[in-house]
Amino acid sequence: MKIKQEVVEAVVHEASNKMSDANYSAVMVGGFVQSQSHVAQFISAHDRELGSAEAIVGVIFHAALLGVCFARAAGRSLRALSFDDLDSVAGGDSLTMLASVQPAVSDFIVSNVESAEARKLLALVALAMDRVT
Repeated sequence: MKIKQEVVEAVVHEASNKMSDANYSAVMVGGFVQSQSHVAQFISAHDRELGSAEAIVGVIFHAALLGVCFARAAGRSLRALSFDDLDSVAGGDSLTMLASVQPAVSDFIVSNVESAEARKLLALVALAMDRVT
């Protein structure tokens, strides 16, 4: 199921409005780390490529937003991803693959994430989310 551009835009708009609350991003990141611990560990394992703890938190925040997009589009919670789910979509150019299966999600990543390495990681996470929804 392709996620409509309107769903992604609504999630981004809501997040933008909530960013004035200093706790919002912490709650999003913390909730994602608890519910998607394997994904958080996977992202954290790329600390050398991402360069800083702040960058890791930023990628986890964006992954949490992706999770909201997939859950909203599916009409249900996203199940916890396993390392096997992540491995099953690894290989190749994750951003190009994501653009073909979830163009609105790919556009979100490209438009909102500066780091090429972070984009690749987020695309891989999105591909795993797509696989399980």
